[in-house]
Amino acid sequence: MFSNVFLKSFRILLLPLALIYWLAVAIRNWLYDRNLLKSVSFGLPVICVGNVSVGGTGKSPMVEYIIMNLKDRFRLATLSRGYKRRTKGYSLANDNTTALDIGDEPMQFHVKFPDIPVAVGEERIVAIPQLLHDRPVTQAIILDDAFQHRAITAGLNILLTDCNNLFTRDFYMPTGDLRDLRSSYKRAQVIVVTKCRPDLTENEATDITEEIQPLDHQRVFFTSIEYGQPYHIMLHTKRNLTRKEDVLLVAGIADPAPLKKMLEEYSQTYYLSHYPDHHIFTIDDLNEIKKRFDKIESANKIILTTEKDAMRLMKFRNDISNLPFFVVPIRHRFLFNEAEAFNDILINFIANFKKEGPL
Repeated sequence: MFSNVFLKSFRILLLPLALIYWLAVAIRNWLYDRNLLKSVSFGLPVICVGNVSVGGTGKSPMVEYIIMNLKDRFRLATLSRGYKRRTKGYSLANDNTTALDIGDEPMQFHVKFPDIPVAVGEERIVAIPQLLHDRPVTQAIILDDAFQHRAITAGLNILLTDCNNLFTRDFYMPTGDLRDLRSSYKRAQVIVVTKCRPDLTENEATDITEEIQPLDHQRVFFTSIEYGQPYHIMLHTKRNLTRKEDVLLVAGIADPAPLKKMLEEYSQTYYLSHYPDHHIFTIDDLNEIKKRFDKIESANKIILTTEKDAMRLMKFRNDISNLPFFVVPIRHRFLFNEAEAFNDILINFIANFKKEGPL
C-alpha cells in the first residue's frame, strides 16, 4: 500500500516531463494528420491490435483470439516488433527459433500456432514486404502492438483499453500510462474494453461507452479475462487448481493483479515472485525461484506462470522438467453475447477487402 502511494506521488512530480512528452506526441500526430509525415497502405487486409497506453491491456490474447477464429478461413500472418529480443531487423520464426530471437509474445504465437507465419521487425513498413516475399500466399496480416506506429495505415484498427484504467481517465507518461494522445482513439474502428468483471451490467457498460464517446463508425465491445486449465510447462499434461495447495506465482508481466485475484479463489495460499514486464530470466532467477519454492512448507504445492513468461523460461528445460511447473493460459471472453458480432467484423473486413478496400 505504501509503495503504491509513494509511486503515485513520485509520478505526479514528473508532470513537467509528461507535458513535454504530450507536446512531442501531439506534434508527431499533427504531422501525420497533415500528411507531412507519410503513412503507407498495403494491398491486402492489415488488422492492427494495439492501445494508447503502456502496460497490459490484453493485446497478445486478442491476437490469439483473432488467429483462432480466422485461421480456418484465411491464410494469416502476424508481425510484431519483437520487444526485448536479442536480434535486430526482420526475422521469420522457424523450428529453431527461441524467445531470444523473436521475443516472448511472438514466440508464444509461434508455439501455439505453428502453421501461422510469425515475423518480427522494428520497422514494420520494411518488414511487411519481406514477410510477403517469404509467404506470398498470405491473405491478411495481424499487426501486434502497432496502433501508435502511424507509418502504416491499417485497414482495421482494434484499440484495447483496460476497464480498470480507461484511457479517458489516464494521463501522459511518465505521470500516467498514456503513450499516445487520448484523441487517437478516433482512428480505431473497434474499441474493446478489456479486463471487465464477468458480471459487468449493461448499465455499467453503457456508462463506459458514453465516457469513451465513440464516433458513428466505431463499435465498442467488452471482454473479461478467462483462464484455461493449467498445463505442465514441459510435459503439457493438464490439471486443475485446488483450494488444497499452495502456489508460487512467477510473473514477469505488467499487471499480475488479475492472476492474483484468480489465485485468491483457486488456491489455499499463494506467493508472488514478480519481475519486470518481458523480463529475461537468468539462471540466478531460476535458482531463486527454486529456493522460494523449497521454503514453502506445504506438501501440496506448485509453481504457476503465464504463457508469456513460459516462453522465456523454456531455455531452462533441463532444470524445470522435473518440477511441478505449470502454465496458465489466458483468453478473452466477450460479454453480452457479442463474440459473433466481433467475429463478423473481422471476417467481413478480410472477405470484402478487394471489393471495397480498407475501411
